[in-house]
Amino acid sequence: MKGRPRLPVRVEPKVRVNDRIRAPQVRVISPDGEQLGIMEVPLALQKSEEFGLDLVEVAPNSDPPVCRIMDYGKYRFEESKKEHERKKKQATINIKEVKLRPKTELHDLAIKVRKLKVFLADNCKVKVTIMFRGREIAHPEQARVLVDKLLEMVGEEAQVEQPAKFEGRNMTMVLAPSP
Repeated sequence: MKGRPRLPVRVEPKVRVNDRIRAPQVRVISPDGEQLGIMEVPLALQKSEEFGLDLVEVAPNSDPPVCRIMDYGKYRFEESKKEHERKKKQATINIKEVKLRPKTELHDLAIKVRKLKVFLADNCKVKVTIMFRGREIAHPEQARVLVDKLLEMVGEEAQVEQPAKFEGRNMTMVLAPSP
């Protein structure tokens, strides 16, 4: 396989341009936004060449497909800028996790609660996991008491988004920052 040449991978663009337009007829819009009407693809390509621009299929699902005469490179650049802006505006929510055991002592719990409050202050959701080992699973009431202590220590800084429930050998609960 080492001596075999690699073939270039051609990625099909989301937008069809010029010769890649498959429809027999298209509705053509000039660079000014004026409708030139429905025409055959070769004639539309000829019109786009007169303008010195590309024929870009902007609405492939309409009947007939709508094509605009424009600079495709500039169009791609504008689309990438719009996509970048959309990603910037998209809210990202981080989920942090705090792990406990059913027999966690009060001082250790206080340290975990302090860390949990830091996560909530950073506007992160916190998944609290109580892990059971061996025969500890026979005493789920210890975990319930631990959850109640934890919620009491956190106070008004968090709201319970998902109440405590068992998932296998773990009990999980999700806390979100209070508004």
